[in-house]
Amino acid sequence: MKKVFLLFVLVLCLKVSAQEVVYLSTEDFLTKVCDVTKGEWNYIGGTPCVIDFYATWCGPCRQLSPIMEELAKEYKGKVVFYKVDIDKEKNIAAVFGIHSIPTLFFCGKGEQPKVAQGFRPKEMLKQVIEKELLKKMKNEN
Repeated sequence: MKKVFLLFVLVLCLKVSAQEVVYLSTEDFLTKVCDVTKGEWNYIGGTPCVIDFYATWCGPCRQLSPIMEELAKEYKGKVVFYKVDIDKEKNIAAVFGIHSIPTLFFCGKGEQPKVAQGFRPKEMLKQVIEKELLKKMKNEN
């Protein structure tokens, strides 16, 4: 019985240690991404991020969700992946004029976010991440 319990704890710890997509409330967005109450974009995170503005009823958003999870694991420690439910966080969606979903923001430090609307395949997202977030970060160092 102890062996089964220890195996369960080990599996649980491994699952928790793998980076997952972080779901943001408005409060979280203001403290982790950008304090939009100041009237201008200023990404406050230390690591580049991808923000997926989505809705639970949106077909393309549901297609994108597992891809975001895969990318979060592949880019663990290099890029943070966030999701904002536009039905729950209407104020954030309104501030950025999100009308089409999914809408993705690719955010690097000190830059305006690059925006992509609609479903994108994984390889295309990886190209944008490499070019717009990671390559620029390497050039700064």
